[in-house]
Amino acid sequence: MWWFFRIISSSVFLLTIVLSIPISFDVGGRDSGLAYSLALFSFYLLYSSAKLATPENSRIRWTFTRLLEAFQWFLIPGLLIWSLHNFAVDANSTDWVSRTIGGLGSHKHTTWSDWFFGNGGLVESVTLGGWDKTLRYSSPVFQLAEGFCTLLVIQAAGQISRWLVNRGRSDTWVLILLILSASIIASAVYFLWRVALFPSISNVDATLIGVTVTSAVFLCAIGIGTGRGNPVESSLLFAYVVLCVYQIFTDYVQSPEAQAAAAEQAANQPEFPPLPPIIMASYSTLLHLFSLLPSAVYSSLGFLYAAFQTIAPSVMISLVYRLIVFYCATRIIPAVRESGARALMQEPSLDDSDDANRLLGFLSWFSPSILIAVYTSLLLQHFSTSDSEEGWTLHHADAGGNVWRWVNVAATMSLYAIELYLGNDDTDGLVNHWKTD
Repeated sequence: MWWFFRIISSSVFLLTIVLSIPISFDVGGRDSGLAYSLALFSFYLLYSSAKLATPENSRIRWTFTRLLEAFQWFLIPGLLIWSLHNFAVDANSTDWVSRTIGGLGSHKHTTWSDWFFGNGGLVESVTLGGWDKTLRYSSPVFQLAEGFCTLLVIQAAGQISRWLVNRGRSDTWVLILLILSASIIASAVYFLWRVALFPSISNVDATLIGVTVTSAVFLCAIGIGTGRGNPVESSLLFAYVVLCVYQIFTDYVQSPEAQAAAAEQAANQPEFPPLPPIIMASYSTLLHLFSLLPSAVYSSLGFLYAAFQTIAPSVMISLVYRLIVFYCATRIIPAVRESGARALMQEPSLDDSDDANRLLGFLSWFSPSILIAVYTSLLLQHFSTSDSEEGWTLHHADAGGNVWRWVNVAATMSLYAIELYLGNDDTDGLVNHWKTD
């Protein structure tokens, strides 16, 4: 029963972080968001360090961690209010160096301590500026780590598929996995076709896409043909390459031309009910039941909707994907390699005999701080000033980093090629790979 409460607590924590950080950026501006994320990062870094430094059965550890776990539900909204109250942003200033030099002269500081530690002082400006630069320079690291963790997940999926095929005496799993792989490849080809229709594709972009897709297909064919890979691994690798290409050329937002065409098509359609009458009647009844709920529920739902509207779709998709591959790399893969599914509910250990598992276990201890840093880095890529009344926005900005995304694709395929080169030879190719007595 304890695992259920852990899942609920983790879900609430994740939802709180996902909503509160963009709110701090959207309402208070850049400095407010940076201060809030840095405060959260420091708190959870202290929490993880305390758990790691104290013995597992220590009473001091149990008391300290339980106090911090209970205190975090009051600390998160308190830090949000503190950052919104104390940090103001000039919407036209995005360079922290110029803001620091100009701010030190514009603020009327009466004492040296106020000049160093006061509002807008040297410590505040350097701390926020250092955090800003750290996150910006860490974006390539997060991008490459995403590709590395994805490759680990692909290899684990290949090992699981081999085990499923080799343990059975029929070809049921072979057919299921082939259908699954074909579906993944078909979906990837559809999105690749969508990329080909983007109006912003230049000749250089088309050349890079062609070379990348051809290399991916070549690697997948070699892996399947030599028996060092399998259709599951190949389909997942091809899908990830297409995902990276899709993220390079789109922000998951329709272009103005596409929006105008969709609005014109919707205006020309006849007025027909979207669903059968029985379903529409049930829908009306459901709406009537919702209207009987208290107004506080409507206010809460409205707040959640407005909070999610501040997040760019590409940020949410990238965050969800990185969370999934990071969790799989730190929990599921070591469990499959070592002690099976029973290890999924166990805490990661630094006493593992495998160096890779020890490193992943160390990173999993600091997963809340890593989550905050990765999420803030994604939000900063979409933060930009605008001429609107708000002065800044988290949407429609140039995320940049396309060079590192291409580097990530090349590095991922290179590591997979090295894995195929160093893999065990399979003399019977496809037949022995899919059927072993």
